[in-house]
Amino acid sequence: MNDPLKEYIRQNRSAFDNRLPSDNVWSSIESSLPETKPYSLWNSLLVWRVAAVVFLSVSIYLFSTRSSVPAGKKSEVAKMQNEFTDQELFYNDQIAEKVAFIDDFANADEQDQFTQDFQKLDAMYQVLREEMRAKPSEKVRDALILNMLIRIDLLNQQIKRLEDSGKKAKPKEATI
Repeated sequence: MNDPLKEYIRQNRSAFDNRLPSDNVWSSIESSLPETKPYSLWNSLLVWRVAAVVFLSVSIYLFSTRSSVPAGKKSEVAKMQNEFTDQELFYNDQIAEKVAFIDDFANADEQDQFTQDFQKLDAMYQVLREEMRAKPSEKVRDALILNMLIRIDLLNQQIKRLEDSGKKAKPKEATI
């Protein structure tokens, strides 16, 4: 498989290499190529990455400094949270006792509306509790205490209804 053209080119390579194409050939090739846009710094991926890192850093800094409590108010916030913790324990103990007392009654049909109302108040309490952890303030604390007082009042009303109906059943027996 000896190709005579390949052989001829191999033997006369030096004769082919000494000639350059004319300028007309290069200009026609160059005119047929697509135009290249000048390199822009804004189209660089590295520039956009650096800009994103700078933006993220500035955002984190601004967010952390804005949401932090000034040094003078830190002691007030800590004091307010400690007071609230004591109040929360007191009211939650009362709520737990009243819920246990209501659970001792056997008539669950009357408790449907009460249960729904109580669950709604409990859900609101959880949302307010998260808000207190994130951004403690006296308004949130007061709303939490009001929520607990409303739940206690609701429990007292339910206990009164159950006692008035005279349908007090045997307390549930404790399993050993």
